[in-house]
Amino acid sequence: MDADFKSALTALLAKTKESENVSKIVKEIVESVRAFGDKRVLELTARWDHLSANSMKDLEISRDCQQQALENLDSPVRQALESAVSRVKSYHSQQLEAFGNGKSWEYIDRDGNRLGQRVRGLEKVGLYVPGGKAAYPSTVYMTAIPAKMAGVSEVILVVPTPNGEVSQTLLAAARLCEIDKLFTIGGAQAIAALAFGTETIPRVDKIVGPGNIYVATAKELVYGAVDVDMVAGPSEIVIIADGSVRADWLALDMLAQAEHDEMAQAILISADRGLLDKVQEEVFSKLETMPRKPIISESLAKRSAMIEVDDIEQAVAIANRIAPEHLELAVESPNEIVDLIEHAGAIFLGAGTPEVVGDYTAGPSHVLPTSGTARFGSPLGVYDFLVKTSIIECSKQGLLSLNRDAAILAKEERLYAHASSAKLRLEN
Repeated sequence: MDADFKSALTALLAKTKESENVSKIVKEIVESVRAFGDKRVLELTARWDHLSANSMKDLEISRDCQQQALENLDSPVRQALESAVSRVKSYHSQQLEAFGNGKSWEYIDRDGNRLGQRVRGLEKVGLYVPGGKAAYPSTVYMTAIPAKMAGVSEVILVVPTPNGEVSQTLLAAARLCEIDKLFTIGGAQAIAALAFGTETIPRVDKIVGPGNIYVATAKELVYGAVDVDMVAGPSEIVIIADGSVRADWLALDMLAQAEHDEMAQAILISADRGLLDKVQEEVFSKLETMPRKPIISESLAKRSAMIEVDDIEQAVAIANRIAPEHLELAVESPNEIVDLIEHAGAIFLGAGTPEVVGDYTAGPSHVLPTSGTARFGSPLGVYDFLVKTSIIECSKQGLLSLNRDAAILAKEERLYAHASSAKLRLEN
């Protein structure tokens, strides 16, 4: 990679800086919700979502309404939804087992000291599900199931419903996932309400789920008062292709990513110049038939790219540099290069595994690290909802050895009360 390419790639991947205006607005929203609770949430919901209500109870959707929505779904939709929920549960049950069944553990060391960890699910978790430009029932089960399987005591879901339009499929998904409370609020005010609590909305221990720049900024502001999963950026995909996968398939994979929003990113990398040209033709041909053409067009113009490389090794190096949320290995032998991938939120192997199955049906959560944070971030999972507490109990032998060494080390650090605390037990 020469210097010019590196510079161009860095510019393409650069995060869109939050405007001072957005940060100022979000800070004011968060502080006012913290101070005035339900009243301010109602005012902001009327202002931003054009949804007026007399009380927060009017914005809560009961389990009976969720159950009715489930029963009213068309049979194919209900079957697909129940199948997806079942697959996500199956995947996260395997994950839970791999992490020790979420159970506490202990052992006795050679001196008879009792050591271990108490593991339990968080008490209250807030799920944010976007609901502005589209409804996302899939985000309900992709966030709720790992929380429920971890043993979270109470799961509260918030979703914006502009003009009061509620997705019945989303309600059905909430019912299948046994959501405890569901409120039709969104934006920064929903994040603040979950973080600090109001007269109606419980204060949670953690907030998870994707959202727009206002939601992401609010999550940054409330972190510390509450835990958050990540501060996610726009959705993104990188595709490495060798010409073995049809150009029209790859074009649709790029279009699928670009239709999320104007800041979504789709990048195709290949050593086959002919393939890149064919995919580009297919992209612009199929774009004309897309209902979300304006959104896709802006994403393609501002944030997307096709990159010609010398070979597959160079393609892998660029993908690792990008550390994408989604990575498709659209090559003839994906298993020969998958171990070379160091950074990606999720990897999709082969022609028959498009990114869309990760969004809806495969099993792993589709809440993934974005904007290069796959270098250190992980997909949302059961482990995100478990809290651990260390257990320590000294035996008679341990009282002597552990306190003796602790006193010596504390004195070295000039923490004399620490040293005295340990020495006093030795003397007695």
